[in-house]
Amino acid sequence: MISTLEKEITFRFLKARKKDGFLNIISIFSFIGISLGVAVLIIVMSVMNGFRTELINKIVGFNSHITIKSYDEKGVDQSKLNNKNLKFISESIIFSNSGEAIILKNNKSKGIVLRGYNSNDFSNLKIINNNKFKGNKSELNKNFISIGNELSFALDLEIGDEITLMSPSGVETIIGSMPKQKTFIVTSIFNSGLADFDNSIALINLDTLDEFFGYNIYDRNIEIYLKNPNNIQTQKQVVKNIFNEEFVYSWADMNNSLFSALKVERNVMFIILSLIIIVAAFNIISGLTILVKNKTRDIAILKSIGVLNKSIVKIFFLIGIIIGTSATIFGILLGVTFSIYIENFRQFLSSTFNISLFPEEIYFLSKMPSEINPSSILLISICSIIITIIVSIFPAIKAAKLDPIKALKYE
Repeated sequence: MISTLEKEITFRFLKARKKDGFLNIISIFSFIGISLGVAVLIIVMSVMNGFRTELINKIVGFNSHITIKSYDEKGVDQSKLNNKNLKFISESIIFSNSGEAIILKNNKSKGIVLRGYNSNDFSNLKIINNNKFKGNKSELNKNFISIGNELSFALDLEIGDEITLMSPSGVETIIGSMPKQKTFIVTSIFNSGLADFDNSIALINLDTLDEFFGYNIYDRNIEIYLKNPNNIQTQKQVVKNIFNEEFVYSWADMNNSLFSALKVERNVMFIILSLIIIVAAFNIISGLTILVKNKTRDIAILKSIGVLNKSIVKIFFLIGIIIGTSATIFGILLGVTFSIYIENFRQFLSSTFNISLFPEEIYFLSKMPSEINPSSILLISICSIIITIIVSIFPAIKAAKLDPIKALKYE
């Protein structure tokens, strides 16, 4: 426990005096350094969390949450789709298939992935129902095709244009096997916000795709869209238990390397930026050491009137903790405020200095994302306070070891 005397002396030593000018400067820099370190960590973590969430939303919005493929020619056992556990976690279940083809237009060619959906399922896809979609949402008929925004730019395509698709499956003719070709009409253009998807994937009718690639109905995949796609591992395990003889994978499995890289980058950024707090906290050592030197006479008097060594330790330890904790709290307020209004700051800097910060054509996001995570803020705060506690120990112990006889010898 901290006594009233210890509290009084602590706050007395914290009060600024003219003759302590250099000491006050060190304390101010310690406070500012820790505050900025905490604030920068919160801002960077919030922006990285925002990026990750936006990326997940775009990937989940374009891909199925869980996909089931059959290992054999019998196809997926559709009777298992009526399982009550599957119905509980799923929002919708649709059939699809895919294959690689070459798209030809005006002497230009490009390899793409074709995905096949039934017309009703096509109209319910998330990328079809966003505000950047152009064209016919209601149907995907036999010779219709929906292409990505980037692909339309690359091949100079517009709604109503005709394109030719070439399939790797051959057609036997009198001169041998020839690649199968088919003409399609572009009826819509989607924009997922991810250039790789928009540049390499096109959507056509499921029956047409099966015919084009020579698939049968048992080759089709089952796509499951979940009510809560974020809790993916638990729900994937539920699906695997139901379809234990099939190949089951999720959107997280398909993008595992990307999210692993983001996680590593996030952890490295946390470690690097934590060094700012550590460097600033070392200023507390300097400040407390100088304070001990300046207060040598006061410490000696306190000891001579019976104040215990542990009370002296508490006093100087409390001074370091108060500086570090108040700096941490101020840094949290600064970081959270900046994270909330980061898009406003970006727009202000862009308009004031006439520069392009976070251009949409590069990042495919209309605004800078930010997501404040309370657990990250708690972790940053705890780390900051622990660092402050550690660096306050040495000067506090040094103050307690001061010999009052030597200190007062020349007084």
